[in-house]
Amino acid sequence: MSKIKAVFFDQDGVIIDTERDGHRVSFNMTFKEFGFTDEWSVEYYHELLQIAGGKERMKQHWKTKGFSKPMTEEEIDNLVKEMHKRKTALFVELIETGKLPLRPGIHRFMKEAMDAGLKIAICTTSNEQAAKAITEKVLSDIKFDLVLAGDVVQKKKPDPEIYNLALSKLGLQPDEAFVVEDSKNGLTAAKAAELKTIVTTNHYTETEDVSKGDVIVSCLGDADGEKAELRKGEIAEFDGVVHVNQVMELFG
Repeated sequence: MSKIKAVFFDQDGVIIDTERDGHRVSFNMTFKEFGFTDEWSVEYYHELLQIAGGKERMKQHWKTKGFSKPMTEEEIDNLVKEMHKRKTALFVELIETGKLPLRPGIHRFMKEAMDAGLKIAICTTSNEQAAKAITEKVLSDIKFDLVLAGDVVQKKKPDPEIYNLALSKLGLQPDEAFVVEDSKNGLTAAKAAELKTIVTTNHYTETEDVSKGDVIVSCLGDADGEKAELRKGEIAEFDGVVHVNQVMELFG
């Protein structure tokens, strides 16, 4: 019998391919509303994604390139909080209006996890409001046992704090859970917490070094939709769809 009792999901890039067409777009809309001419390109936002957290990315942009209007450290600290609040509202609106679809296989995989009796947790550095929009509206038929989001931890990924907190809150050992991640930072965090990890790459992370992932796929796959390409790992009778029972057998 499998030891696996839970599955932890990152949010951005795993549940919804939010980074390029969600967060980045919302940041640019916010900058415009606040009177800045700054616009983050697809390529530049990939660079910023190496830093976890939206407020932190804006601060990094200010430090390295500077916003189109000069500001002191005190001014930028206050403005970043205001802009991040507005950016989150715009991002949530994109989710709630259905402009950002779920990634292939994610809903099916979560349903399979529920049917298997696994605890389901979200572990994300994304804002709590954005996490709620996804868990309570887009995925309202999924029972989430734990949602950890935003500033719930002091150290963000690649630090393992959020995954260690999830294990602690659910009373689990590392060998009793596995993670679904999409990026090098997320994978590093999961591995530092000694968790087995499936990496589902996307536009931004397909060129990152995620070779330490136990299983690497292009997505989780759907029988009647986009199929997954298996890039690393041994899944028995793999047919382009990653099933929870296969993963439990592999990791358990």
